[in-house]
Amino acid sequence: MTFLRPISAVTVVTALGLLPGSVFAQPCDPQFRASGQQCNDQLNTITTAVPFLLISPDSRAGGMGDAGVAISPDANAIHWNPSKLAFAENDGEFSMSYSPWLRNLVPDMSLAYLAGYKRLSNKRSAIGGSLRYFNLGSILFTDVNGSTIRDFKPAEFAVDLAFAQKFSDRFSGGIAIRYINSNLTGGISVQGANSKAGQSVAADVSFFYMNDQAQMGDKDATFAFGVNVSNIGAKMSYTETAAQNFIPINLRLGPSIKLELDQYNSIAFNMDVNKLLVPTPPVYLLDENGALIIDPVTGNYQVASGRDPDVGVMSGILGSFTDAPGNVGYDDNGKPYVESGSRLREELREINLAGGFEYWYAEQFAFRTGYFWEHYTKGNRKYFTLGAGVKYSIFTLDLSYLIANTQRSPLANTLRFTLGFKFDKAKKKPESN
Repeated sequence: MTFLRPISAVTVVTALGLLPGSVFAQPCDPQFRASGQQCNDQLNTITTAVPFLLISPDSRAGGMGDAGVAISPDANAIHWNPSKLAFAENDGEFSMSYSPWLRNLVPDMSLAYLAGYKRLSNKRSAIGGSLRYFNLGSILFTDVNGSTIRDFKPAEFAVDLAFAQKFSDRFSGGIAIRYINSNLTGGISVQGANSKAGQSVAADVSFFYMNDQAQMGDKDATFAFGVNVSNIGAKMSYTETAAQNFIPINLRLGPSIKLELDQYNSIAFNMDVNKLLVPTPPVYLLDENGALIIDPVTGNYQVASGRDPDVGVMSGILGSFTDAPGNVGYDDNGKPYVESGSRLREELREINLAGGFEYWYAEQFAFRTGYFWEHYTKGNRKYFTLGAGVKYSIFTLDLSYLIANTQRSPLANTLRFTLGFKFDKAKKKPESN
């Protein structure tokens, strides 16, 4: 039986930014004073359109706390760091991943991911492509009176084309071009506003360094470092008239080190550092009655601390490092002020960390574990992950399992499955710079 979630069309469209009522940071309690009291940390989560683009799509990185920017190359590198494809050991690879999503909340959401690459004949370049499909299940739209409008199956997808090139024997660069389509409402009309599928085009720019001749003590080691700025692209709108929303432009970087313990055993440690490169919601100015104040010139709400998020893409990227509003309060005269040091503290809290461990026996059996951390004021995602993998001939099978570290987490017990097919291993030939 199809599961239908009744939901108000006004609620959905407001959440998409089609109507006034967007979420923004709130100031401290008006009773807060500057006389030595500390302002409580304020929840100020950064939201964007199409957040599914940041979901870990595969089981290998998913088993290592969602750390993948510098792990050894495979077909799923198109998501984590396209430049890694230039260092792929095989001539080609194809993978299929599937994950039931948020099953603690709804039974019919899922994420599917197809990815593949082919090394070019010069053995220094590679091309790849992927398709990501996010099924949001079935939703029953209702009006404000609870009357049924229609039922709909919203879905989002992204199609990628990637290219990677070695610049030297240890350094490569890569780009990916992405088309994004997000159909959440099926064209419903609310208060005269007709909704539509959101569309955007974006690009990833990435770099990868790998030294496979490193040493740690008497052990052979491989050291790698990756950087990927993903989803650099146009804002997205769900109507012709509504304000446009940023897509999740994200900076991901981190190292990986793999140790060859002996002929059969190897171990790798990986870490990713992430930061969204989009505006942080500001704290808006309130009048004596607690109502938002509108600037008569711009028509936007007046900002008490932080920056107006209605900016262009490049301004949003550059400003994302310094636009946190911090903890804002009002003094006895009704004037806003910012708690000392709270802006920098909030900027640092926008960084989330992912770390993981991967063990291989005879390059046939793998065990993985990891941890993901995000500050509670920025989303509070905290979870452990476990994973396992097996290789047989040209086939690989990986799975991962997520263990939430917070109560009532919708991510708890998330499973991912990935099946891969590898083609002829690339023959190593002397390469010239």
